[in-house]
Amino acid sequence: MDSDSRVLVAGANGMVGSAIVRNLEEKRYTNIIKGTRHIVDFTDQEETDRFFQLAKPEYVFVAAAKVGGIMANNNYKADFLTENLRIQTNIIDSAYRWDVKKLLFLGSSCIYPKFATQPITEDQLMTGALEPTNDAYAIAKIAGIMMCQAYRQQHGFNAISLMPTNLYGPNDNFDLETSHVLPAMIAKFHAALDHSEHWEVKLWGDGSAMREFLHVDDLAEACYVCMQNYDDTEHINVGTGEDVTIKQLAETIADVVGYDRDINWDTTKPNGTPRKVLNVDKIKSLGWEPKIGLREGIEKTYEWYKKNVIV
Repeated sequence: MDSDSRVLVAGANGMVGSAIVRNLEEKRYTNIIKGTRHIVDFTDQEETDRFFQLAKPEYVFVAAAKVGGIMANNNYKADFLTENLRIQTNIIDSAYRWDVKKLLFLGSSCIYPKFATQPITEDQLMTGALEPTNDAYAIAKIAGIMMCQAYRQQHGFNAISLMPTNLYGPNDNFDLETSHVLPAMIAKFHAALDHSEHWEVKLWGDGSAMREFLHVDDLAEACYVCMQNYDDTEHINVGTGEDVTIKQLAETIADVVGYDRDINWDTTKPNGTPRKVLNVDKIKSLGWEPKIGLREGIEKTYEWYKKNVIV
């Protein structure tokens, strides 16, 4: 992939897609095709095919997806399954038929079994039952991995898959009904600043679940490294290899935001998977390392939130 290559970023307005665009622009790529919802509906097969015919991308980053947190994943399983299947199927198939040189598909670490051995290696895919709260989304992403592998095997199509851990950063979704845990906490703690000293932030579970978090700009660099240097059939993990409890995360965010009151843990709500941290030896062997620490990343994200989300 050269600086003048025609590069499509599907989902360019989302958190991941916009980070990939920023990364490519910083590297002075001059032919970035931004596949946004205003330009093309990737859930529509005919529209997706016409778009590829006209845009003629040489390289494709598949960052378009329907995403959400534990509540959204659990409440809208049909939407998460069908929309993601449509998006990735249409993009991968059109990319193959219109002679794309290489495609990078982005999945999620939720593809792994709920009780996978930690840290999770790539070969643990489909070795156990999934976490029930997000199994529909996970199955869609597993199908995307298999589709990349099948098109490579049957058609010789150069498609690779990356499985990032929990992501956060600029352009994240901060809506309390549909967001992931980290941006939801930022929104909740910030909102609590306007309430009286008796107001307590309420969070799901007991705070014991352990999670790994990666700043989206670090993921974008990993995507670039893999597009340039990775050509294997097996998917590849992307994360920090380090995790924290949800309670530790909450305390860090509270400190960054300036919330100094008690946190009310609602133990009637699910914790989700007990622990989820990725083994990232494979991608580190390509020369990639995460550069943004968790607290630094939270501080940057909170500043972005205050400037871009708060009205």
